[in-house]
Amino acid sequence: MCPKKKQRKTFLIVVDDSSELNAALNFACKRAINTSGKVALFHAVELSDFHHFASIAELMEIEARSEAEKLIQRVAADVQKQTKQMPVLFLRQGKTIEQLLHLINEEKDIAVLVLGARMGEEGPGPIVTAVSGQLAGKISLPVTIIPGNLTVDEIEALT
Repeated sequence: MCPKKKQRKTFLIVVDDSSELNAALNFACKRAINTSGKVALFHAVELSDFHHFASIAELMEIEARSEAEKLIQRVAADVQKQTKQMPVLFLRQGKTIEQLLHLINEEKDIAVLVLGARMGEEGPGPIVTAVSGQLAGKISLPVTIIPGNLTVDEIEALT
């Protein structure tokens, strides 16, 4: 009988420019280090609804993709600094929630979705709201929601 091959855990982070991203990222990096896992970064570039002038819509999409690439590379550098390994990068085109669901269903190495929750009156953020609402029961893996105001020390204590 062959010994079971232990699968590495991949912690998926949805990358955006929110302040709560840092807490989710720090948590995922610490968990990846402590479990000999890895971090994956996901970002979706939403398509332009500017159909009347195709050339302007195309330029807007090129600019949006360029900005997304810069953002995901900046976050990837932070992950590499914390974990000493390059994260897996997923840059998709389309609606964020739809593309996130497709990715989770396609990539069987993803073990946990880690999200940062915005603190305050405006609510936890659109993805956290969707995951706990319309997507509840549609995501086939554990979701960890990290309060966006946790400090590095508090995250260290949790992991």
